[in-house]
Formats: sequence, C-alpha cells, structure tokens
Amino acid sequence: PWLSFVRARAMLERDDHQGAAGVLREILAMPGLESRHTLQAWQVLRTLGMPPEGEGSREVLGVVVEVALPRGLDLLAAYADLSVRYYNFSGAGIVWEHPDDSLDPQIRAVLDSDASIAATIGPWEGERPEPPPAGQMRINILTPAGLMFGQAPMNALAADRVAGPMVNAATTLMKDLVAKARSATAEHPPVKDRA
Repeated sequence: PWLSFVRARAMLERDDHQGAAGVLREILAMPGLESRHTLQAWQVLRTLGMPPEGEGSREVLGVVVEVALPRGLDLLAAYADLSVRYYNFSGAGIVWEHPDDSLDPQIRAVLDSDASIAATIGPWEGERPEPPPAGQMRINILTPAGLMFGQAPMNALAADRVAGPMVNAATTLMKDLVAKARSATAEHPPVKDRA
C-alpha cells in the first residue's frame, strides 16, 4: 500500500480530498492488509471528515499497552494481523511478524479482552496525551473509529473487572514473547565481528 499512501498524500497536498479519500478506500479494500496500514488509512479518512460507520467502526485492530516504570516506558503492541512489538525502557525491542502461530492464542486474548472495553467507551476526541507518569499504565485501543484508552495505576487496572483480564493477557503475551526471543537467541547466538 505504500505507493497508494504516497498518491493519497500528493492528492491531499493539492487539496483533492475526494481523490485522496478514494485512494484510501482502495487501500482498505486491499487483501492481506496489515492492521497498521488499515489504522493509518482510517486515521486520514477521519481527519477528512469521513469516519467509519456501523459496527465495524469499533473493531479492535490493535492494542498498545504503555507501562511507566521508574526507569522508563515499556510498550507492548498487539495487532489483529497477529503481529506484535515489544519495546523495553532500556531500548531493547522484539518485533514478531507472525512467523508461526505459536503466540496466536496470547495475541487473541489481548485483542478479545479489549473488544469488551471498546464496546463500552468512545473514541478520544482530544490531542493524544503525554506518556503516563511512573506507576501508571495506559491501555490504548486502536479502532477504525479512533483511539480509545484508559489509564490508572497498574495495580488498579489489574484489579479492575473490565481491564483486569486485558492486563493479565498482555502480561502473559509479553512474557511469552520475551521467552521466545531469548530461546531463539540461545539457539542462534550473534556472530562476533573478528575484524
């Protein structure tokens, strides 16, 4: 879809909003589209005053969990296309592009638990807030209708009857993803440069 996004941007720069919207809708119709591409297309369509309508507007296409630790921010992002990204406050990261189905149940558990949250809250209308302060967790739910989120101290979200299952599912996914990455590194250690 990259070339189509470039075409849409060029049309927007010429104030051809209808043309850009048409290209963005073509992107949305592409088979096998990554969740992040779908979310990007809807983001631009919403800014053009063309939000999604109907039940699919609240479909959970991604979840980003931000955990503010004393030394920095941990991020876990899970997407409907079953890809995952984890970025540790230290700068380390893991990108899972769905090479196999071994994490599918954990990813689906995160997405499914957020579907019940997305059904009860509306999209955020303001500017995206700054990262949460230390000790806080933010659950960002990414839908065609826009960003939905909740934020509270980590222990409060974990104990909440609605958010608790998502916190548990995200924790399990993160632990399993890190274990899988460590196992892969142990099997194939990095080659040291001998120059």
